[in-house]
Amino acid sequence: MLSNIQNFTEEKLTDYVNLLRRMVEINSFTGNPDGVNKLGELTAKVFAPLGFHARHIQANNPHYGKHLILTRPGTSKKTIGMISHLDTVFPPDEETAHDFSWRESGDRLYGPGTNDCKGGTVMMLMTLEALQKFAPQEFNAITWVLLLNAAEERLSDDFGELCLEELGENALAALVVEAGVRTKTGFQLVTARKGRATYKVSVEGKASHAGSNHPEGANAIVQMAHTVQQIAALTNYEQDLTFNVGTISGGTVVNRVPHQAQATVEMRAFSSDVFDAGVQKMLELQNQAQVSNHNGNYQCSVTIELSEQSAPWPKNPGTENLLAVWQAAGDDIGITVEREERGGLSDGNAIWQALPTIDGLGPYGANAHCSERSTDGSKDQEFANKSSFAPKALLNVLAIQKLIANK
Repeated sequence: MLSNIQNFTEEKLTDYVNLLRRMVEINSFTGNPDGVNKLGELTAKVFAPLGFHARHIQANNPHYGKHLILTRPGTSKKTIGMISHLDTVFPPDEETAHDFSWRESGDRLYGPGTNDCKGGTVMMLMTLEALQKFAPQEFNAITWVLLLNAAEERLSDDFGELCLEELGENALAALVVEAGVRTKTGFQLVTARKGRATYKVSVEGKASHAGSNHPEGANAIVQMAHTVQQIAALTNYEQDLTFNVGTISGGTVVNRVPHQAQATVEMRAFSSDVFDAGVQKMLELQNQAQVSNHNGNYQCSVTIELSEQSAPWPKNPGTENLLAVWQAAGDDIGITVEREERGGLSDGNAIWQALPTIDGLGPYGANAHCSERSTDGSKDQEFANKSSFAPKALLNVLAIQKLIANK
């Protein structure tokens, strides 16, 4: 049976690659809702022959597209969720400027979303088609719920809530098909992800004429420089806690002592305790100002606003149990399955506490979020490896069979 599954996926690989090309040729930048919705419609049509019924649900943010929910009721009460996303980070102008479009080069399939996460959606289809053909009893028993986020790259909070509503607390698993990492002997699956908090830092100073009245001014940019150093010092690599000052702006013209400055900051951590402590330390920098005007009658003020936060996905029993299932499946076919703790977020961050969740079930690729390439090879565009699709699909099929049998 193992060889039959492998032969099936390999024989259909050309069809799957052609489907991926069709998906990649649709620009589905998060801020292009028409493109996101067009991809959602194509995806719904692709899964319809397997018996999936589609619902398109507008994201809470009206500037984004529609989430796609595909459901196939089973004969039992057992439910399995599979999660991908429709959007990419590439605006149409960027794709054009960098000549970033579908391109095949040896084993590499280049294009927006090949790795993140249109390749993962194709992997869902490969896995489910193989299950339907070679394990029809198990396939038909399960209620399958496929959830595709219209705004994953912007961390749409409403999608996590939608996943929990659709899957319920009794689902066997949530299987996230973000790209995985290939090793010499197999694959890595994602078993933990960092949480992220973002902040807006504002400094108010005092304006004055930079030539004739410089002593009266309190320079907001100079104060921001102090604050930035304080923020950077909060990074603690031993705790996997990082702070990144991503943007800075301030002032108006060069002959004026600037009265305002702004910065945006991102914080990430794996541990919930470290994450919470990092938030507290960041907020404690509020009103810690070192810069005043010359006579000291005006001091700059520092305001720190917590813009948004997504909790970490740490090591947990539910994910560990799923990893063990995939490792057992890997043992059956001579593939080593290892764990990866990844710094980036996925939809798994929003649901792991409610039901067993594992990630990285998509194909192998590299350079996610990169549209640039250079002649010397130091920069290259996002791609997925064609040779990773069939073996990863085989692994997923066997693991899902074991998961169903164990419940």
